[in-house]
Amino acid sequence: MKLIIQIPCYNEAETLEIALNDLPKQIDGIDEIEYLIINDGSKDNTVEVARNWGVNYVVDLKRNKGLAKGFMAGLDACLRNGADIIVNTDADNQYCADDIEKIVRPILEGKTDIVIGARPVDDTEHWSPLKKKLQHFGSWVVRKASRSEIPDAPSGFRAYSREAAMRLNVVNEYTYTLETIVQAGRSKIAMESVPIRTNAELRPSRLFSSMFGYVKKSMLTILRAFMMYRPLMVFSVIGSIIFAVGLAIGVRFLVYYFGGSGAGHMQSLILASTLMLLGFQTFIVGLLADIISANRKILEDVQYHVRKLDFDRDMERKQKAEGDGSPRQPESGQGADKE
Repeated sequence: MKLIIQIPCYNEAETLEIALNDLPKQIDGIDEIEYLIINDGSKDNTVEVARNWGVNYVVDLKRNKGLAKGFMAGLDACLRNGADIIVNTDADNQYCADDIEKIVRPILEGKTDIVIGARPVDDTEHWSPLKKKLQHFGSWVVRKASRSEIPDAPSGFRAYSREAAMRLNVVNEYTYTLETIVQAGRSKIAMESVPIRTNAELRPSRLFSSMFGYVKKSMLTILRAFMMYRPLMVFSVIGSIIFAVGLAIGVRFLVYYFGGSGAGHMQSLILASTLMLLGFQTFIVGLLADIISANRKILEDVQYHVRKLDFDRDMERKQKAEGDGSPRQPESGQGADKE
Protein backbone atom coordinates (compact mmCIF):
# COMPACT_ATOMS: atom_id res chain seq x y z
CA MET A 1 0.00 0.00 0.00
CA LYS A 2 1.61 3.23 -1.17
CA LEU A 3 0.72 6.70 0.11
CA ILE A 4 1.84 9.87 -1.65
CA ILE A 5 1.38 13.16 0.20
CA GLN A 6 1.07 16.08 -2.19
CA ILE A 7 1.50 19.76 -1.39
CA PRO A 8 0.48 22.55 -3.81
CA CYS A 9 3.04 25.39 -3.57
CA TYR A 10 3.23 28.97 -4.76
CA ASN A 11 6.15 30.97 -3.31
CA GLU A 12 6.28 28.78 -0.19
CA ALA A 13 10.04 28.77 0.44
CA GLU A 14 9.62 30.27 3.92
CA THR A 15 7.08 27.78 5.26
CA LEU A 16 7.49 24.64 3.12
CA GLU A 17 10.26 23.06 5.17
CA ILE A 18 8.23 23.50 8.36
CA ALA A 19 5.30 21.65 6.73
CA LEU A 20 7.55 18.92 5.32
CA ASN A 21 9.28 18.28 8.64
CA ASP A 22 5.93 17.52 10.30
CA LEU A 23 4.83 14.95 7.70
CA PRO A 24 4.64 11.34 8.92
CA LYS A 25 7.38 8.90 7.92
CA GLN A 26 5.44 5.78 8.88
CA ILE A 27 1.75 4.83 9.24
CA ASP A 28 0.39 1.43 10.25
CA GLY A 29 -1.05 -0.29 7.19
CA ILE A 30 1.01 1.81 4.76
CA ASP A 31 4.05 0.09 3.23
CA GLU A 32 5.56 3.13 1.56
CA ILE A 33 5.17 6.90 1.99
CA GLU A 34 6.42 9.34 -0.64
CA TYR A 35 6.18 13.11 -0.96
CA LEU A 36 5.29 15.33 -3.92
CA ILE A 37 5.05 19.08 -4.36
CA ILE A 38 3.28 20.99 -7.11
CA ASN A 39 5.31 24.11 -7.86
CA ASP A 40 2.66 26.42 -9.33
CA GLY A 41 4.98 28.90 -11.02
CA SER A 42 6.79 30.02 -7.85
CA LYS A 43 9.24 32.89 -8.22
CA ASP A 44 11.23 32.06 -5.09
CA ASN A 45 13.34 28.99 -4.30
CA THR A 46 10.43 26.71 -3.36
CA VAL A 47 11.69 23.90 -5.62
CA GLU A 48 15.21 24.15 -4.20
CA VAL A 49 13.87 23.88 -0.64
CA ALA A 50 11.79 20.84 -1.61
CA ARG A 51 14.66 19.06 -3.37
CA ASN A 52 17.10 19.78 -0.53
CA TRP A 53 14.59 18.34 1.92
CA GLY A 54 14.31 15.21 -0.20
CA VAL A 55 10.82 15.16 -1.72
CA ASN A 56 10.39 12.30 -4.15
CA TYR A 57 8.59 14.17 -6.92
CA VAL A 58 8.31 17.75 -8.14
CA VAL A 59 5.55 18.74 -10.56
CA ASP A 60 6.99 21.97 -11.94
CA LEU A 61 4.46 24.28 -13.63
CA LYS A 62 6.35 27.04 -15.40
CA ARG A 63 3.68 29.65 -14.70
CA ASN A 64 0.99 30.09 -12.10
CA LYS A 65 -2.13 28.17 -13.13
CA GLY A 66 -4.11 28.37 -9.92
CA LEU A 67 -4.91 25.99 -7.10
CA ALA A 68 -7.40 23.86 -9.05
CA LYS A 69 -5.07 23.18 -11.99
CA GLY A 70 -2.16 22.50 -9.63
CA PHE A 71 -4.24 20.07 -7.59
CA MET A 72 -5.24 18.08 -10.68
CA ALA A 73 -1.64 18.04 -11.97
CA GLY A 74 -0.58 16.64 -8.60
CA LEU A 75 -3.24 13.92 -8.66
CA ASP A 76 -2.14 12.91 -12.14
CA ALA A 77 1.50 12.65 -11.05
CA CYS A 78 0.60 10.69 -7.90
CA LEU A 79 -1.44 8.19 -9.89
CA ARG A 80 1.30 7.76 -12.48
CA ASN A 81 3.78 7.02 -9.72
CA GLY A 82 1.68 4.25 -8.23
CA ALA A 83 -0.18 5.91 -5.35
CA ASP A 84 -2.88 3.78 -3.75
CA ILE A 85 -3.87 6.67 -1.46
CA ILE A 86 -3.25 10.38 -2.05
CA VAL A 87 -3.28 12.96 0.73
CA ASN A 88 -3.47 16.66 -0.08
CA THR A 89 -2.26 19.20 2.47
CA ASP A 90 -1.05 22.81 2.51
CA ALA A 91 2.47 24.24 2.40
CA ASP A 92 1.74 26.78 5.14
CA ASN A 93 1.42 23.99 7.74
CA GLN A 94 -2.20 24.99 8.43
CA TYR A 95 -3.20 21.39 9.15
CA CYS A 96 -1.78 19.16 11.87
CA ALA A 97 0.25 16.56 9.97
CA ASP A 98 -0.22 13.97 12.73
CA ASP A 99 -3.87 13.77 11.61
CA ILE A 100 -2.84 12.34 8.23
CA GLU A 101 -3.09 8.91 9.82
CA LYS A 102 -6.62 9.78 10.91
CA ILE A 103 -7.80 10.75 7.42
CA VAL A 104 -6.25 7.74 5.64
CA ARG A 105 -7.54 5.20 8.17
CA PRO A 106 -11.15 4.99 6.78
CA ILE A 107 -9.73 4.34 3.30
CA LEU A 108 -7.34 1.70 4.60
CA GLU A 109 -10.27 0.00 6.32
CA GLY A 110 -12.29 0.05 3.10
CA LYS A 111 -15.05 2.23 4.53
CA THR A 112 -14.86 5.09 2.03
CA ASP A 113 -12.97 6.54 -0.95
CA ILE A 114 -12.69 10.20 0.07
CA VAL A 115 -12.01 11.60 3.54
CA ILE A 116 -12.16 15.34 4.24
CA GLY A 117 -10.72 16.81 7.39
CA ALA A 118 -13.15 19.02 9.30
CA ARG A 119 -11.37 21.93 10.96
CA PRO A 120 -12.53 23.36 14.31
CA VAL A 121 -13.94 26.43 12.55
CA ASP A 122 -15.60 28.01 15.59
CA ASP A 123 -12.48 27.54 17.73
CA THR A 124 -9.99 28.98 15.21
CA GLU A 125 -8.85 32.19 16.87
CA HIS A 126 -7.27 33.95 13.87
CA TRP A 127 -10.52 33.75 11.86
CA SER A 128 -12.96 36.62 12.09
CA PRO A 129 -16.61 35.96 13.07
CA LEU A 130 -17.65 36.89 9.52
CA LYS A 131 -15.29 34.33 7.98
CA LYS A 132 -16.58 31.63 10.34
CA LYS A 133 -20.19 32.35 9.36
CA LEU A 134 -19.27 32.33 5.66
CA GLN A 135 -17.47 29.01 6.09
CA HIS A 136 -20.57 27.49 7.69
CA PHE A 137 -22.86 28.95 5.03
CA GLY A 138 -20.66 27.82 2.13
CA SER A 139 -20.43 24.31 3.57
CA TRP A 140 -24.23 24.19 3.98
CA VAL A 141 -24.73 25.16 0.32
CA VAL A 142 -22.23 22.51 -0.82
CA ARG A 143 -23.99 19.88 1.32
CA LYS A 144 -27.26 20.71 -0.41
CA ALA A 145 -25.64 20.63 -3.85
CA SER A 146 -23.76 17.37 -3.24
CA ARG A 147 -26.35 15.63 -1.04
CA SER A 148 -23.57 14.90 1.43
CA GLU A 149 -22.88 15.54 5.11
CA ILE A 150 -19.46 17.22 4.80
CA PRO A 151 -19.27 19.92 7.54
CA ASP A 152 -16.17 21.76 6.24
CA ALA A 153 -16.32 21.89 2.45
CA PRO A 154 -13.46 24.41 1.90
CA SER A 155 -10.97 22.23 3.82
CA GLY A 156 -8.01 21.25 1.65
CA PHE A 157 -6.83 18.54 4.04
CA ARG A 158 -8.19 15.39 2.45
CA ALA A 159 -7.37 11.85 1.35
CA TYR A 160 -8.39 10.06 -1.85
CA SER A 161 -8.27 6.42 -2.81
CA ARG A 162 -6.77 5.64 -6.19
CA GLU A 163 -10.23 4.80 -7.52
CA ALA A 164 -11.72 8.13 -6.42
CA ALA A 165 -8.75 10.17 -7.71
CA MET A 166 -9.16 8.69 -11.19
CA ARG A 167 -12.78 9.84 -11.30
CA LEU A 168 -12.18 13.48 -10.33
CA ASN A 169 -12.30 16.23 -12.93
CA VAL A 170 -12.11 19.90 -11.90
CA VAL A 171 -13.09 22.46 -14.54
CA ASN A 172 -12.99 25.76 -12.62
CA GLU A 173 -9.67 27.57 -12.14
CA TYR A 174 -10.27 28.93 -8.63
CA THR A 175 -10.27 25.99 -6.21
CA TYR A 176 -10.85 22.25 -6.26
CA THR A 177 -12.35 21.98 -2.76
CA LEU A 178 -16.00 22.79 -3.47
CA GLU A 179 -16.40 21.31 -6.94
CA THR A 180 -14.84 17.95 -6.07
CA ILE A 181 -17.30 17.47 -3.21
CA VAL A 182 -20.27 18.27 -5.43
CA GLN A 183 -18.94 15.97 -8.14
CA ALA A 184 -18.27 13.14 -5.69
CA GLY A 185 -21.68 13.54 -4.09
CA ARG A 186 -23.54 13.57 -7.39
CA SER A 187 -21.46 10.60 -8.65
CA LYS A 188 -22.23 8.70 -5.42
CA ILE A 189 -18.56 8.23 -4.52
CA ALA A 190 -18.25 7.13 -0.89
CA MET A 191 -17.18 10.16 1.14
CA GLU A 192 -16.93 11.02 4.82
CA SER A 193 -15.43 13.59 7.18
CA VAL A 194 -13.27 13.30 10.28
CA PRO A 195 -12.38 16.02 12.80
CA ILE A 196 -8.83 17.35 12.53
CA ARG A 197 -6.63 19.88 14.30
CA THR A 198 -5.03 23.01 12.89
CA ASN A 199 -1.79 24.83 13.67
CA ALA A 200 -1.14 28.49 14.34
CA GLU A 201 -1.21 30.73 11.28
CA LEU A 202 2.21 31.22 9.66
CA ARG A 203 1.04 33.62 6.97
CA PRO A 204 -2.23 35.12 5.64
CA SER A 205 -4.19 33.11 3.09
CA ARG A 206 -3.21 33.71 -0.55
CA LEU A 207 -6.33 32.16 -2.02
CA PHE A 208 -8.21 35.47 -1.90
CA SER A 209 -7.21 39.10 -1.42
CA SER A 210 -10.39 40.17 0.38
CA MET A 211 -13.43 38.67 2.05
CA PHE A 212 -15.64 40.02 -0.75
CA GLY A 213 -13.43 38.35 -3.37
CA TYR A 214 -13.57 35.07 -1.47
CA VAL A 215 -17.37 35.15 -1.19
CA LYS A 216 -17.82 36.11 -4.85
CA LYS A 217 -15.54 33.38 -6.21
CA SER A 218 -16.91 30.75 -3.85
CA MET A 219 -20.53 31.52 -4.74
CA LEU A 220 -19.73 31.48 -8.45
CA THR A 221 -17.97 28.14 -8.05
CA ILE A 222 -20.91 26.65 -6.16
CA LEU A 223 -23.45 28.07 -8.65
CA ARG A 224 -21.47 26.67 -11.55
CA ALA A 225 -21.29 23.27 -9.86
CA PHE A 226 -25.06 23.39 -9.27
CA MET A 227 -25.64 24.19 -12.95
CA MET A 228 -23.31 21.40 -14.06
CA TYR A 229 -24.67 18.65 -11.83
CA ARG A 230 -28.28 19.73 -11.22
CA PRO A 231 -29.15 21.85 -14.28
CA LEU A 232 -32.81 20.92 -14.53
CA MET A 233 -33.45 21.93 -10.92
CA VAL A 234 -31.57 25.25 -11.31
CA PHE A 235 -33.26 26.30 -14.55
CA SER A 236 -36.66 25.05 -13.38
CA VAL A 237 -36.44 27.24 -10.27
CA ILE A 238 -35.35 30.28 -12.31
CA GLY A 239 -37.97 29.63 -14.98
CA SER A 240 -40.71 29.11 -12.38
CA ILE A 241 -39.95 32.42 -10.69
CA ILE A 242 -40.03 34.30 -13.98
CA PHE A 243 -43.21 32.50 -15.08
CA ALA A 244 -44.90 33.16 -11.72
CA VAL A 245 -44.13 36.90 -11.91
CA GLY A 246 -45.55 37.00 -15.42
CA LEU A 247 -48.61 35.03 -14.33
CA ALA A 248 -49.22 37.42 -11.41
CA ILE A 249 -49.06 40.40 -13.75
CA GLY A 250 -51.40 38.60 -16.14
CA VAL A 251 -53.92 37.96 -13.37
CA ARG A 252 -53.68 41.63 -12.40
CA PHE A 253 -54.47 42.59 -16.02
CA LEU A 254 -57.49 40.25 -16.08
CA VAL A 255 -58.82 41.85 -12.90
CA TYR A 256 -58.65 45.26 -14.53
CA TYR A 257 -60.00 43.90 -17.82
CA PHE A 258 -63.13 42.37 -16.29
CA GLY A 259 -63.49 45.52 -14.22
CA GLY A 260 -63.91 47.46 -17.44
CA SER A 261 -60.53 49.26 -17.47
CA GLY A 262 -58.37 46.77 -19.30
CA ALA A 263 -57.63 49.11 -22.19
CA GLY A 264 -55.41 51.25 -20.00
CA HIS A 265 -53.27 48.33 -18.90
CA MET A 266 -52.14 46.78 -22.19
CA GLN A 267 -48.51 47.21 -21.12
CA SER A 268 -49.19 44.73 -18.29
CA LEU A 269 -50.52 42.19 -20.78
CA ILE A 270 -47.42 42.54 -22.97
CA LEU A 271 -45.09 42.25 -19.95
CA ALA A 272 -47.00 39.24 -18.60
CA SER A 273 -46.84 37.46 -21.94
CA THR A 274 -43.12 38.19 -22.29
CA LEU A 275 -42.26 36.95 -18.78
CA MET A 276 -44.36 33.80 -19.08
CA LEU A 277 -42.76 33.01 -22.43
CA LEU A 278 -39.30 33.69 -21.00
CA GLY A 279 -40.02 31.44 -18.01
CA PHE A 280 -41.13 28.62 -20.31
CA GLN A 281 -38.02 29.04 -22.47
CA THR A 282 -35.82 28.90 -19.37
CA PHE A 283 -37.43 25.57 -18.45
CA ILE A 284 -36.69 24.27 -21.96
CA VAL A 285 -33.06 25.38 -21.54
CA GLY A 286 -33.04 23.34 -18.33
CA LEU A 287 -34.21 20.25 -20.20
CA LEU A 288 -31.45 20.71 -22.78
CA ALA A 289 -28.87 21.28 -20.03
CA ASP A 290 -30.06 18.10 -18.30
CA ILE A 291 -29.48 16.14 -21.50
CA ILE A 292 -26.00 17.67 -21.77
CA SER A 293 -25.40 16.75 -18.12
CA ALA A 294 -26.32 13.12 -18.84
CA ASN A 295 -23.91 13.14 -21.78
CA ARG A 296 -21.18 14.60 -19.53
CA LYS A 297 -21.64 11.67 -17.13
CA ILE A 298 -20.98 9.29 -20.01
CA LEU A 299 -17.86 11.27 -20.94
CA GLU A 300 -16.67 11.18 -17.32
CA ASP A 301 -17.05 7.41 -17.30
CA VAL A 302 -15.10 7.16 -20.56
CA GLN A 303 -12.42 9.44 -19.10
CA TYR A 304 -12.17 7.23 -16.02
CA HIS A 305 -11.60 4.09 -18.08
CA VAL A 306 -9.04 5.85 -20.31
CA ARG A 307 -7.19 7.07 -17.22
CA LYS A 308 -7.29 3.61 -15.67
CA LEU A 309 -5.87 1.99 -18.79
CA ASP A 310 -3.23 4.71 -19.09
CA PHE A 311 -2.08 4.52 -15.48
CA ASP A 312 -2.18 0.70 -15.38
CA ARG A 313 -0.02 0.63 -18.51
CA ASP A 314 2.47 3.00 -16.86
CA MET A 315 2.64 0.75 -13.80
CA GLU A 316 3.21 -2.37 -15.91
CA ARG A 317 5.97 -0.61 -17.83
CA LYS A 318 7.60 0.55 -14.58
CA GLN A 319 7.42 -2.92 -13.01
CA LYS A 320 8.89 -4.47 -16.14
CA ALA A 321 11.74 -1.93 -16.16
CA GLU A 322 12.48 -2.64 -12.48
CA GLY A 323 12.41 -6.39 -13.14
CA ASP A 324 14.83 -6.06 -16.05
CA GLY A 325 17.14 -3.85 -14.00
CA SER A 326 16.99 -1.13 -16.67
CA PRO A 327 17.11 2.52 -15.57
CA ARG A 328 13.74 4.14 -14.86
CA GLN A 329 12.71 6.94 -17.18
CA PRO A 330 11.43 10.09 -15.48
CA GLU A 331 7.67 10.37 -15.72
CA SER A 332 5.31 13.24 -15.16
CA GLY A 333 6.22 14.70 -11.79
CA GLN A 334 9.03 12.18 -11.22
CA GLY A 335 11.83 14.68 -11.02
CA ALA A 336 10.72 16.01 -14.40
CA ASP A 337 9.26 19.37 -15.25
CA LYS A 338 5.54 19.42 -16.06
CA GLU A 339 4.00 22.29 -17.97
